[in-house]
Amino acid sequence: MAALFVFEVHTPYHPFFSGDVEAVTLTLIDGEIGIYANHSPFTAIVTSGLLRIKDKDGAWRTAFISGGILEVKEHKTVLIVQAAEWPEEIDKERAIASGERAEEKIKTAMLKFETEIAREKLLRSQFRLKVAALAK
Repeated sequence: MAALFVFEVHTPYHPFFSGDVEAVTLTLIDGEIGIYANHSPFTAIVTSGLLRIKDKDGAWRTAFISGGILEVKEHKTVLIVQAAEWPEEIDKERAIASGERAEEKIKTAMLKFETEIAREKLLRSQFRLKVAALAK
């Protein structure tokens, strides 16, 4: 049996996940990372994307997460994000509409920061739809 560690995901609205896991993968600002038991401690900025969790039974589960902070400690890893959603929680129509609005804003934005915000919204929409496609 693989070594386990405690993994928690928190949003401003509620605790999203808490449990013993074998592995976690997600995207940091400088690339994708996998966390396993006894990983070196560190803190990093997380980008919007896919969160994959391998539970104690060896099954993988995928969720959407938005940007946040990851803290890896000796026996516990904590992820704090703006939003986290399982595939069955994602409203596909809302994600599509959000993506369409973001694409329009990218075309019409006058200022660089407007374009950057719209690109981030488009990215979140795309990741939500990718995760939603995994719903059974």
